Amino acid sequence: MDLKRLTADELVTELEAQLNRYDKYMQMGLSLDMTRGKPCPEQLKLSEPMLCDEILGDHTSESGTDCRNYGVLAGLPEARRFMGELLGVPGDNIICGGNSSLNMMYDTMCSFMLFGVSDDEEDRPWSESKERKFICPVPGYDRHFAITQLLGFKLIPVDIIPDGLDMDEVERIVKDDPSVKGIWSVPKYSNPTGYVYSDECIRRLARMECAAKDFRIFWDDAYTVHFINGEPAKQLSLFDECAKAGNPDRVIVFGSTSKITFPGAGISALAADKKTVDFLLSRIAKQTIGPDKLNQLRHVKFLKNVEGVVEHMKKHAVIMKPKFDAVEEVFENEFGSPLEGQLEWTKPEGGYFICCRTGDGMATEVLSMCKQCGVAFTPAGSTHPYKIDPTDSYVRIAPSYPDVPKIKSAVEIFCICVKIVLIKKLLEAKKEANNN
Repeated sequence: MDLKRLTADELVTELEAQLNRYDKYMQMGLSLDMTRGKPCPEQLKLSEPMLCDEILGDHTSESGTDCRNYGVLAGLPEARRFMGELLGVPGDNIICGGNSSLNMMYDTMCSFMLFGVSDDEEDRPWSESKERKFICPVPGYDRHFAITQLLGFKLIPVDIIPDGLDMDEVERIVKDDPSVKGIWSVPKYSNPTGYVYSDECIRRLARMECAAKDFRIFWDDAYTVHFINGEPAKQLSLFDECAKAGNPDRVIVFGSTSKITFPGAGISALAADKKTVDFLLSRIAKQTIGPDKLNQLRHVKFLKNVEGVVEHMKKHAVIMKPKFDAVEEVFENEFGSPLEGQLEWTKPEGGYFICCRTGDGMATEVLSMCKQCGVAFTPAGSTHPYKIDPTDSYVRIAPSYPDVPKIKSAVEIFCICVKIVLIKKLLEAKKEANNN
């Protein structure tokens, strides 16, 4: 339904109908949580077999290491090889950590803040740069923005588009400003749009001219195998492209099994050129005696390799796809198709989110109405630096955790609220036009 085509009388009638629908939901006393993209119990159950003692065997790695004891700072060789295969990077370029890749991102950022990006004398700590800046794709991931904001960076928003980033803008920003130290990226099934960076975007990131020699790309490949249709999307390796371009130290790749096995008990990894890996390990050595090698061994023996991961993720897709389809079904029932200035939405092939855009100046009010009706979404503004969306229009939908009936109810309430807020704005505009 294109609400902008309705007459004033038709809008009044439609508003009354939507308010009646809203009141009925209000009386239900719902409590629905659509705020975060976390796996549902059915997905977690898929990995429960890895917890049996038979998976671990005698607790010994292929190198003869007793995984119950201290040591092996960079992670088990087979775990590094496994995570390297998952991220498209040689195992020797991998550091395996605990369950959180976000933790590794934070630690890496802090290390660069305290010590610079290497032991080279010209690589000064980022903290010495009084006006340090970081590029933040928008709409993007709020936890990325929070790390750099906490560490005193000025956050520079750059639009994310269906084939990646607005590279003309990125190249313009980094070319002449040495205070721009890096950029965040979620390159495949991006959070929250679900977009996949194109090969051309990746090549341009690898070869672009940067005023800051210590410019780094924090490449959060969190959803690399999280497809919901067919097979994982194919994508160039930024790690390889940076090496080809003569910038091997430009990218640091992060990933984990958090949404493959258990978010609270997965394994994480970072990948970088050998010089950066050695530099980071020299700092990590002061921080820990070694990671949880039993969990690393458990994951390798359970998942085995990338082919094993893909087969495992096909089981996830069976659970996830109906949930994404449910969101699409409600949107189509309520609006027919994406309508600019009313409601637009992405149609991702993977990941954990759907990104919506209401009319400008509507998202905060819409989500407030949803909350009053018992449905919690990620707060308006969370998709932008400093939690300020200048258009007040972006909304992230996270359908992974609730079951399909709850998803349909939550999204239907969201659509009702969009219609109510929009109709009121349209009626006000018509009133002002008549007065003039």
